[in-house]
Amino acid sequence: MKEKDKQKGIFREYFESFVETLIIALFGMTFVVQAVTVPTASMQNTILVGDYLLVNKFIFPAGGDTVSFLPQREIQRGDIIVFKYPGNRVDPASDRRRGLVPYQISYVKRVIALPGETVEFRNNNVYINGELLPEHRITADMPVGVVDEDSSALQVKSEEPREPNQLWDVYYSSASMESARKGNLPVDPRMNFGVPGKVIKVPEDSYFVMGDNRDNSDDSRFWGFVHRDLIIGKAMFIYWSCDRNASDNTFLSCLLNPRLERIGKIIR
Repeated sequence: MKEKDKQKGIFREYFESFVETLIIALFGMTFVVQAVTVPTASMQNTILVGDYLLVNKFIFPAGGDTVSFLPQREIQRGDIIVFKYPGNRVDPASDRRRGLVPYQISYVKRVIALPGETVEFRNNNVYINGELLPEHRITADMPVGVVDEDSSALQVKSEEPREPNQLWDVYYSSASMESARKGNLPVDPRMNFGVPGKVIKVPEDSYFVMGDNRDNSDDSRFWGFVHRDLIIGKAMFIYWSCDRNASDNTFLSCLLNPRLERIGKIIR
């Protein structure tokens, strides 16, 4: 074989290998996994602003029909899901004021109620079908002197003893928990579906979702339910995390200010 032909053969081999790798990567990003970042503090301290997540798009089968030999299952209570924001159909003007376009932004929340179930809120407790939802409640506030609240973890003040069936943590502010103890918890005027004492029924093929940072979460209590078709997948783990307070929101600055203790953390 001539040297020129040999070089062409090597080039072709590398090119074909690159194309195959690119196709596999594109297939994976389209059907199996997706990378997302968290823009708001609604899931603190479970997920922090500056965390970059990998999302399993394969685990929840389209149409709800699972294949027995594949690692698929139905959406369950407690799952942290990524979905397309459906928009506030009760108050569309609120989206316009905030610059939100329905279906154009991805949200990350925890599934609280499943299709056909009822949801009720009383004194910072959630009731599903009339029974108390087992959540581990933690009282936590923003650290004193913090300028950018969305970029800082909540500072734990106290927490209730954890029961064996409490599989995840939720965070309420000190002011909120004090009001709940006194029985005079104020109702957010923007709230349409989470008013205390109001029983809500989740429609079929839809889910009621909430952020773990309960006093700072734009979720189903305000704009309603998430239809199954809008759900992208389940948050798996944090593949990168950077300190937004120490960075200037540029790519390079995020690389230079990692939160190493969060990288690789499984999302639960």
